[in-house]
This record gives sequence, C-alpha cells and structure tokens, in this order.
Amino acid sequence: MSISVKSNRALFDLDLLRAIVVVADCGSFTTAAARLHSTQSTISQKVRRLEDMVGHRLLVRGNRDVLPTDAGQTLLGYARHMLALNDQMLEALAGAMVGTTVRLGVPEDFVGGRTTNALSDFSRRHPQVKLEVTSGLCRDLSQAYDNGELDLVLLKQRRNSREGVACWPERLQWIDSARLPAFELDPIPLVTFPPRGLYRDDMISAIEGMGRRWRISFTSSSLSGIQAAVADGMGISLLPPRAATGEHRVLGIQQGLPEVDSYEIVIVHRPTADVMVKSLAEVLTELLVVHAI
Repeated sequence: MSISVKSNRALFDLDLLRAIVVVADCGSFTTAAARLHSTQSTISQKVRRLEDMVGHRLLVRGNRDVLPTDAGQTLLGYARHMLALNDQMLEALAGAMVGTTVRLGVPEDFVGGRTTNALSDFSRRHPQVKLEVTSGLCRDLSQAYDNGELDLVLLKQRRNSREGVACWPERLQWIDSARLPAFELDPIPLVTFPPRGLYRDDMISAIEGMGRRWRISFTSSSLSGIQAAVADGMGISLLPPRAATGEHRVLGIQQGLPEVDSYEIVIVHRPTADVMVKSLAEVLTELLVVHAI
C-alpha cells in the first residue's frame, strides 16, 4: 500500500522514525521509552506527530501489545531502511573499518546459551564483520527476510514450508506446571502464542482428538510469557524441550497426549549471499548437529 502524506514536501525526522521503530520492536510504549532513555509521554507524542504527518493511524494500542497498522507496516519498512542508511553514513564518516554486516534472525528460544557463545566466537574470529542479531516470532523473522531486512534466518516451520540450506526435525513436548498442574481441569486451559502462531492449532487438534474440552486461558507473543504462565498454573502448552524449565512438568503418552512431529528447524539464506553469511550458516549448522539445541 502507499502512504499519502499531507504535504509532498514533508520531511521525516529520524528521531520520530526511531521512536516508532523501537515501539514496534518492543510492543510497548513503556519498554520503548526505557530503551530510548525517554518518557512514555514523549514517545507517544513522537508517534502522534508521525501519524499527523502521514494522515494515517500507524499503531494500534491494545491491552497487552502495540501492533502496527497496514500503514504502520509500510512506514516501518522505510523507517528501518532510513535509519540503517543514517547509521552507515555515520560509520563511514567516522572512518569505521567494518567490512561486512551480517543480519541474522533467530527465534526467541534460541537466544542465549550455546547460540550466543557460538555467535561470540564467530565475531572474535571475524572482527571485520558487524553482526546484527534480531530475535522474535518466526513469522516476523520470515517476513523480515522476505523484505530484505535479514541476510540469514533460523526458522521453525511446518515441514517443507520453505526450502533451506539445512534442516532438522523440531522436537516438541507438552508441559504443565510442576507446582499447580492444570491438565486435569475441565475444560483444559491452554497457554498459546497468538493466532497463526506456532503450535497453537496442533494443541487444539490434539486436545479435541482426545475428546477433551479446552479453552485458551493465556496468549502471549513472548516465549518467556508462555513459560511463566505455564509455571504459574495458567494452563498447559507445547514447546521445544530447550524451553522447559525446572518449574515445568513434562506430559506425554501416559496422559494420552499425542506426539507432535510436524515441525522442522531450517536455516535459510539467499544463493547469492556474502561468504560471511554462508560461513555463519555453517556455524549454526554445526551447532544444531552437534548439540541438537
């Protein structure tokens, strides 16, 4: 879609663009204000100024998350590009000697631990490479890759959805609260990602296949939110084993729950990718093969 601004001569302040990008990334005005060392009211004013300039509402403010509208999505794509160009210009003028930038996207449950250690080792071995890592929902990472905003992505997807340079089956397990189990409740409360999020439809189909009633008790786009809700007894969920903690109890066939094996982990980059992108893909491939994270 196109955005028609009120004046053809309107100029976009990078400070305003940075404010809306950070709000969209954080999903919260409060968190964005903290990250930008500002106040929530100041960030809100900057977003309103942008909305007045373009004549469109750019963000939808819900009870939990702040989401971009269609016009907001369009503006965000250009805003990220403009901010990136600005940063590149500043680096060039400052004499920065960064040879290559590799933009990597990984799911939230891969952030930290062995993955971060591997990325740190890669950066030390290739000091000329600027590594930019983005974490988030796989559908958002996939869209960012398709939009040209990422060079390399590690995705979780239904099998054979997208061809990659390497792929492995994604192991999943049912989890409940160790302290306040919810599986025996009727209807069974489910803790899930938002609609169209990973595993949600599989959970519902599995519960219905058991002849049990269900209800969505908690929805979050954050993995940590899902983990905490299950641990506190809000309901059961379906997650990779690496996402389970000591506060969770693993469920399975003894409770009549089926195994869900319809997902895979895939590494994706373009055939024309820079040699450093392909080198990092090999690092991630080795990490997955050796450690089965």
